[in-house]
This record gives sequence, structure tokens and C-alpha cells, in this order.
Amino acid sequence: MLINDFEYIKVLENIKKEIVTAQYKASVQVNVEMLLLYHDIGRIINLHKEWGNKFIENLSNDIKLAFPAVKGYSVRNLKYMSKFAETYSDKEFVQQVVAQIPWGHNLIILDKIDNMVERVWYLKNIIKNGWSRNVLIHQIESGLYQRQVLANKVSNFENRLPSPQCELAVQTMKDPYVFDFIQIREEMVERDIEQALIKDVTKLLLELGTGFAFLGNQYHLNIGGEDFYLDLLFYNLNLRCYVVIELKTGEFKPEYVGQLNFYLSAVDSVLKKELDNSTIGLLLCKTKNNLVAEYSLKDISKPIGVSEYKITDNLPDEFEKQLPSIEDIQSRIK
Repeated sequence: MLINDFEYIKVLENIKKEIVTAQYKASVQVNVEMLLLYHDIGRIINLHKEWGNKFIENLSNDIKLAFPAVKGYSVRNLKYMSKFAETYSDKEFVQQVVAQIPWGHNLIILDKIDNMVERVWYLKNIIKNGWSRNVLIHQIESGLYQRQVLANKVSNFENRLPSPQCELAVQTMKDPYVFDFIQIREEMVERDIEQALIKDVTKLLLELGTGFAFLGNQYHLNIGGEDFYLDLLFYNLNLRCYVVIELKTGEFKPEYVGQLNFYLSAVDSVLKKELDNSTIGLLLCKTKNNLVAEYSLKDISKPIGVSEYKITDNLPDEFEKQLPSIEDIQSRIK
């Protein structure tokens, strides 16, 4: 019987997917078993803390003698195991959450975060977003938890968006946004910042968060024979809606909201499809008065958030490999 080439390719692709899935599950399971072992070793070490540092040194040397081909039992790593077990006393939580991420990620969290609530938030977001160690360090050092969870966000999402889109939009929003990959120049205008953002669009997507796909800058819309240009246009795969971002180099002004409200109406009319949710607007200003911003949004019909943004001289590590390409994301939209 002759093999149908098309059918064969389909079968091959299915088998390849099964292999990749199995490999991933196996790697996760290996990681879980290793971290549970580290947790047990750390617990045993903590039961004999009164023996002092010499105990850990002897333990490290004797384990290496007994298992010369096995790595990971240096004095430093054994001390981390001790701290690991001390930090997470609930073994079930370790198995279900902590052990789902690599040991190296756990060490970063142990070193850089003291608050348990914040630790858990980062653990869950590593699992959700698949951050590399470099990305995790950047998120912690840029204060992502404080900017996304603890920030006093200004928006009318609760009154303009249905649940659960409202909750997700609020969670996605940050204040301030940190564009530390832009090199500061004197007298930068909105267009300069916009060009700098799209020059490093992968870093911009990383800062905006999960699900954002870049569709264009100075995006042209013709309304009633007149031309209008949106600073930045995105589509968010999680929110299932277009997102318009307007940049302002100065302090927030109430009239900015009216302009953005018009843009959102235009996008809903021209671009939005039946399955898309209502378009969301994000107004980014150098500074803002929260009370003035809240009053400005009070009677606005479209969902809009107002945040500050910051530009610093510090350049983070390269993150291009941490996100899918723009083409990949746009193909998913289609």
C-alpha cells in the first residue's frame, strides 16, 4: 500500500508533538523530585543546626565521596537547601507550586524577596509566563509586584468592562510602566519616545505583560474623511481586544482622556470584530494627579486607564529570546 504523503506528514507531526509533550512532562517531574529531595535534605540539616558550619562542610565532602558523579551538593547549595526547607515548611505547597519551577529560579526568589505573599505571586507568575532567570531578575528589580499588585491604579475598568475582562484588565495594568531600555535624551517629545519603544518592541512587550501583540505605531484611521493617527496599537490575546496606548511627555491633562475616548470609538467602529471585546485605552503620562485623573474618567464611556511611565539610564539584559516573534502572535490573532 502506498503511503499518502499528506497523511504521513500529519501523523509525523502528531507523533512529534506527543514526544515534545512527554519530554516536557518528564523534565517537570524530574525537577519536582529533585526539589522535594532538596527540601528533605534541608529539613534534616535544620534538625542538626547546633552542629554548626563544620557539619555542612563534612556533609558536602562525604556526599561527593559517596556520589562522585552527582553535582549539586556544595556547601553553598546545602545551605540553600536549609533555607529552602526553612522558608517553605508545607511540603504539599512545595510539591504543587515551588517545585514547578527550576532550582535556579527558586534561589533568586530566596535571595531577593523576603515577603511570603510576594514570593508566592512571583512563583505563580513564573509558572504562568515561563520567565527565564534573567527576565525574573529584571521583573523583581523593576518592582513588578509593587507596580502591578500594590499600585494605586487609576481606571474606569470596573464600571466599563464586564467580568472577568474587568478583573483581568486591572491585573494587567501597571503604575508606573518602566521603560528602562530607552536612553534618555534632553527635550524628548512623544514621537521620540514612541520611536524608541518600537525600536525595542520585544522589551516593550515584556513590560506591557502577557498577551500583547504589537500592530503598529502612528496607526492610521480615516474617520469621516479626516485622518487620525494612534500612537501605539496592540491586540491583547488574553483580553481578546484591541488596546490603544497614547503617550504624553508631560503631566496628565483631562483633555487627553477625551481624545483617547474618541480613538477607542473609532477602533471599535473600524477594526473591532464581533468576537472581539470592547477596545481598551491606556494613557501614559510622565506624571499625573490621581484625583484629577479619576474625575476625568468618571463620565467617560470607554474603558481607559491612566498610568505614569519612567525612563532610566539603566539598561537591562537582552530579552529578545524570551518572547514569541511578533509574526507568531499576529498569526494567532488571524
